[in-house]
Amino acid sequence: MTLARLRSDVAGRHPLDDRERRSIEKFLDALDTLETPFDQEADPVHVTGSAIVTGPRGVLLLKHKRLGIWLQPGGHLDPGESPWTAALREAREETGLDVRFVGPFDEQGVPELIHVDVHAGGRGHTHLDTRYLLDGGDADPAPPEDESQEIAWFSWDEAINLADDGVRAILRHLRPQEG
Repeated sequence: MTLARLRSDVAGRHPLDDRERRSIEKFLDALDTLETPFDQEADPVHVTGSAIVTGPRGVLLLKHKRLGIWLQPGGHLDPGESPWTAALREAREETGLDVRFVGPFDEQGVPELIHVDVHAGGRGHTHLDTRYLLDGGDADPAPPEDESQEIAWFSWDEAINLADDGVRAILRHLRPQEG
């Protein structure tokens, strides 16, 4: 169910730019060839779940400990986990915030897939990254010691300028319009 649902969601995306268009093509090709696309141990190419965390203070970004770039929270799926559940769990683990999905939701309660990006994930991995919108409230992030301590709320413009290239298009798309 989850794999068929994910394929449908990715195939139904209207890409925001050429990078997302290419990512959707790569993502769908990988889903058609990988035996276990949710298992990071089975293949260096695998699905990940990420959260674009926003709130009254702007956008929450963290500096990835290994890669050294500013990104959204996210990561690998645990066994039996859907990409959207992984995005929520990873956001909570990495930020220490009580984040929650922002609708719309479908009839099964699955949140909308808002972005797709295929990128190098370090250690020779390729991440087929799915992104979901979460509300982080307005509290200060409080990551546990084993997570990146370089984490903060940024204004939309600051976040767009600071974030990795693969995140900028969705941030530009989500940025509230002034006036």
